[in-house]
Amino acid sequence: MNVKWKYFSIRSMHRMAKITFHRIISSYSRTLHKSSILNYDDYTNKSFYDIGEHPYKRVWEITKLDFQRNRIRYNQAKYDYYKRRGKLTNMMKSVCDLELLPMECTVAIIGGGLVGSACAWWIKQRIRDDDLKVVVIEADSTFSISSTILSPGGIWQQFSCPEKVQMSLFTAEFLRNANEHLRILENDLPAFRFTPMNSLFLADNEEKANAMVQNHKMQTALSFKWSQVDLFLSDLGAKVKLLNNDELQLMFPFMRFGDIVLGSLGSENEGVFDGWQLLSAFREKNITLGVQYIKAKVTGFLYEWNNDQSPAKVLSERDQWKHKSLRRLVVDLIFTLMEPQVTDCAPRALYSYLFINCAGAWSGEVAEMAGFGLGEEVMSVPIPVVARKRYAFIFHCPDGPSLDMPYLFDPSGVWCRREGLGHLYICGKNPSWEEDNQIDHSNLDVDYDYFDTKIWPVLAARVPSFEKLKVKNSWAYYVDRNLYDNSAIIGPHPFHSNYYHCGGFDGMALQHGIPAARALMEQFLEGAYVSIDLRDFHLSRMLRGKTVKPECF
Repeated sequence: MNVKWKYFSIRSMHRMAKITFHRIISSYSRTLHKSSILNYDDYTNKSFYDIGEHPYKRVWEITKLDFQRNRIRYNQAKYDYYKRRGKLTNMMKSVCDLELLPMECTVAIIGGGLVGSACAWWIKQRIRDDDLKVVVIEADSTFSISSTILSPGGIWQQFSCPEKVQMSLFTAEFLRNANEHLRILENDLPAFRFTPMNSLFLADNEEKANAMVQNHKMQTALSFKWSQVDLFLSDLGAKVKLLNNDELQLMFPFMRFGDIVLGSLGSENEGVFDGWQLLSAFREKNITLGVQYIKAKVTGFLYEWNNDQSPAKVLSERDQWKHKSLRRLVVDLIFTLMEPQVTDCAPRALYSYLFINCAGAWSGEVAEMAGFGLGEEVMSVPIPVVARKRYAFIFHCPDGPSLDMPYLFDPSGVWCRREGLGHLYICGKNPSWEEDNQIDHSNLDVDYDYFDTKIWPVLAARVPSFEKLKVKNSWAYYVDRNLYDNSAIIGPHPFHSNYYHCGGFDGMALQHGIPAARALMEQFLEGAYVSIDLRDFHLSRMLRGKTVKPECF
């Protein structure tokens, strides 16, 4: 009896010790590694853990990865020539690297707006590894003149090019599930608001009506891919229907359609959203994924000689560009770590393997810094993306329509939509090439005569209640316009394959920027477009003399 009692006691004590050890491990698991256990899936390539996996194994994997990460950072500090980082203090204390400016990175993204942040997000979604360092360079952290913030957000599918329709459909699907894509573990859902709103395009002659009919056949027969699964909207494509004059008058009795031949009305996957909320959600998510945002201004690019080529003395200056590779980016550091702000710093070189130009309206200037358009042969072709000013006016009309007011696109280029439910409306105009050349694009000053002469008469003729309105607010913003064919430039450079361009959307970056960023990720990692084929938007189309199909409206 005594032996059995002792054996039972020893076994019970051993079991209690195991339970106690398990409780200690569970309650103090945060002290066993440096990073937060809530963000374990943000540091590794594993996006999830299998159900039933033992907690001890999780702790072991997380601790091992933390030691590996700290060892890498210790070696980086040990061989740092400028001695800017301490060997122990350099170890990661948070998900955001607090270093002023890195010496090198894997991907350098120029422009921290929606397109640049979306590119960083897509790359980190595919490869969640600290060895793949993504740096986003943005000169203005307040985004005071960014098109992402100032441009009126909207999604519609009435395009003449099938790729643009597919990108709009994908953006609508992405925004529908934005809370799942951009949420941070154990945090509140991102503050994101999407307001569904139908878009109405009008044709005032037979030529535009015929083009609208042809585009309608293409729009309703499209589908797009999400990952490896085909998703079909309305079993065929976009939900867009054509309305004749009588049907338009019956559906929108507060408008006049005497000069209209045909109209195109979207009924699903269309609406407006706040670009600032979406950008904030992308930035917060990217920081948790290890993306580093730097407040700096790009001042130039540096090239290096290829290893298998002759030295510069043998080649003429005209032919040297053929034997050089784009390697370094020169930035003017204006980083703000603590107050006061650091200014007048000397430019620093950032070594990178891949450059993505997402500078928006200033992407053409950045491309010129790289020498595009200033050399010979292929390098003589510029990237003709320039900044063009547009106006947005908010007015109040107490007798105007409310929920039945669509996102109106008049044949004259004037657009108008409601803002909220307080009889407030936002309007503007997409000018023609002749009108665009008469606008002063050197500043963002608002010309109120433009509203009185170009916009208000058109709105009053279309909606009689708009004859009595009062302008409450207005602002000007820039769009990145491609002077070649007024369509975006997406893809690598024909000669320097490590330079990617993503710009020239002409105000469509809010609805086409996310799928365009995914296309760049696929081209970079897969070597081909998997979801939407955007080869027609490459810069090489300018070398072949081809253009993207122009928009009819």
